[in-house]
Amino acid sequence: MIGPGDRKFVGSKLLGSIAEWPNLLIERRQIQAGPQADLTCESVEVVIMLAGRSSSQRKADGEMQRGAALPGMVWISPMGIYEYGIELTAPAETLHFYLPSSLVEASALQDYDVDPSQVQLAYAGYVADPTLHQIAVAINGHIGRQFDVTDRLFLDGMRTALAASLMGSYTVDRWKRPETAPTLDAKRLKRVLDYIEAHLVDEMTLEQLAGEACLSAYHFARLFKQATGLTPHRYVTDRRVQVAQQKLASAALSLVEIALDSGFGSQANFTRVFKRSTGLTPGQYRALCHGKKVDVP
Repeated sequence: MIGPGDRKFVGSKLLGSIAEWPNLLIERRQIQAGPQADLTCESVEVVIMLAGRSSSQRKADGEMQRGAALPGMVWISPMGIYEYGIELTAPAETLHFYLPSSLVEASALQDYDVDPSQVQLAYAGYVADPTLHQIAVAINGHIGRQFDVTDRLFLDGMRTALAASLMGSYTVDRWKRPETAPTLDAKRLKRVLDYIEAHLVDEMTLEQLAGEACLSAYHFARLFKQATGLTPHRYVTDRRVQVAQQKLASAALSLVEIALDSGFGSQANFTRVFKRSTGLTPGQYRALCHGKKVDVP
């Protein structure tokens, strides 16, 4: 059976999927570099990048969006929009949510005094959204598993959290496009990002990163934030947290091993930074990914 991702992303590979609900399909895909198909979206599509580094572009309603495609970034395509000119310069692993235009059942929206007719999402993209990325990583950890009752309860909660986050930030009346376009060219940005990935377990200074871009530390910090939405320090920290999240969800390593493998230097520093970023300790996050009940104060 050909899924929505097969029609849009030419030559992409389906790595796994979840189809537990009548109106929600989740796909994990490996997307190949190059141009993709032009089509009209038959449902709301939310794409969250899990891995890879690329430059990309897409266009709809005369609006061209382009920029760096990095882990944690989000793209939203409303139902019925004609999207074209999609192209990536490098492969990417992504998680795709296909939802109805109302996001959740009308009765559920009305319980919270939300008018279903007002839930209209914007054509938004190239957004670094830690909340949606955490939801994606948690759900991604359940792909390929045989579900039990606790798994379904967990996924129902994640589905609600996804819908609430989208309605809270990405409806047409709330979404605001960035006013300043990125000015760090793609080649220098990729050189810096490649350096970060190769040295995640090492100490990195702002001067070292700026040197990779052949810029002063001051100008590099400003241009890097324009290009990615994050300061260099925050980007490196978020990448280490993201790597740790993947290891917590899938690898049978100790917390000390994950802390060192993710570049935190010690378990104490790992726990402090991870909780500040996610609201959970590494142990709580690991338990949540495996469908266990977690009491969070």
